[in-house]
Formats: sequence, C-alpha cells, structure tokens
Amino acid sequence: MSFIDIINADIKSAMLAKEKEKLAALRDIKSKLLLEATSGSGEVTEEAAMKIVMKLHKQRMETYDLYIKEGREDLAKDEMDQAEVIAVYLPKMMSDEEIKAEVEATIAAVGASGPQDMGKVMGVLSGKLAGKADGKVIANTVKALLNN
Repeated sequence: MSFIDIINADIKSAMLAKEKEKLAALRDIKSKLLLEATSGSGEVTEEAAMKIVMKLHKQRMETYDLYIKEGREDLAKDEMDQAEVIAVYLPKMMSDEEIKAEVEATIAAVGASGPQDMGKVMGVLSGKLAGKADGKVIANTVKALLNN
C-alpha cells in the first residue's frame, strides 16, 4: 500500500469518526502530495513524500512556537494537535548515539581532521541521513567532533 493510499484511508476513517483536527492535518498532507504529483512526473516517491511530511511537521512546530511567544494558546493548541497527527507519518528518527556513531564513521572515512573539513563531512552525511535525522543535530555533532 503506497503512502498516498494510507493517507486516503486515514482521511476516510477520520471523516467517519468526525475528528476535525486529524482530518485537517491529513487533508493538508494530501494536498501537498497532490501538488507535488502534478508539478513533477505524476508519481510521488516515498522519499519525496517523507520530505513533504517532515516539512509540514516542522512548519507546524515553528508556528506553535510563534503562537506561544505571542500568547495565543488557543491557536497554539490547534497547531500542536495537527503536528501530533503529522508526526505519526514521520520516519523513525535516529537517536543521538546513532548519529554520533555515523558522524564518527564518516569523519574517519573522509579523513577529516578539523573544522575546515566540515563541508566534506556534511556533504556525505546530509545525503546519507536525509529523513533520518535533523540537519541541525547532525551539524552540531559534526562541529563538536571536529573541534576536539
């Protein structure tokens, strides 16, 4: 069953259960997937779908933080509810220990010796860990290990 089929099935079940927040989040995912399909080859790959879902989750979390800073808890709650629905469809993220082990292996493979080699290491890791770890966490881990 493809990712789009899963989303469609979940939309139907959310409609039947009358879950408004879940339905809104799922419809947003579906609209972004359809937009991607019409702008590209007509088929959305699983990797592209995961990137879209990650982006939507990140947007919801940033909006949540903004609403909290502005004192709008009512709007913040809606954003958090949608972020939690979207989080169900995110790929499993790597733990900090797994990221550190991967960074150490890449530093050894590339032969990086200091902070000036961060670009080489990040170039390899950003492709390798795409969708599995947050870019900021990877960058901070690389910086910490190269500065030692």
